[in-house]
Parts: sequence; structure tokens; C-alpha cells
Amino acid sequence: MPSTGKLIIYFGLFIVLAGVIVYFFGDKLSWLGRLPGDIRVEGENGWFYFPVTTMILISVLLSLLIRLIQRGL
Repeated sequence: MPSTGKLIIYFGLFIVLAGVIVYFFGDKLSWLGRLPGDIRVEGENGWFYFPVTTMILISVLLSLLIRLIQRGL
């Protein structure tokens, strides 16, 4: 098992990579959060938003990424 220091470095690199993707490709990712299956209820007094499909998609992508990292790419 990797040491705690390595895990923190990997987590930091992931955060930086996510930030770069959002910074440069944010306008092309506008569909994210508006997928079919995402629940959005708007009323007079407020709104409720629950991105079910988006969370499932992100979960699957992160699971695949973690599996690839564990196998050594």
C-alpha cells in the first residue's frame, strides 16, 4: 500500500488536473449536470437539484481511472 505522502500527492495531482480541465474546457462541459435523469424541481419559493445521472457517470469514470492506476496503466 502506498504511503500517505504518495496518496496526498496523487490527490493533489488529480485536483490540479480537474482544475485544468474545467479552466480550459468549461464551456464545452456545459452539458454536464443537465443530463437526462438529473432531477430539477423549481417552485415559487426555491429550487431543488439532484444530478443523479451526472453522479453515476462521474462515479463510473472515476472507478475506471482508479482501476487503471492500480493496474499500472
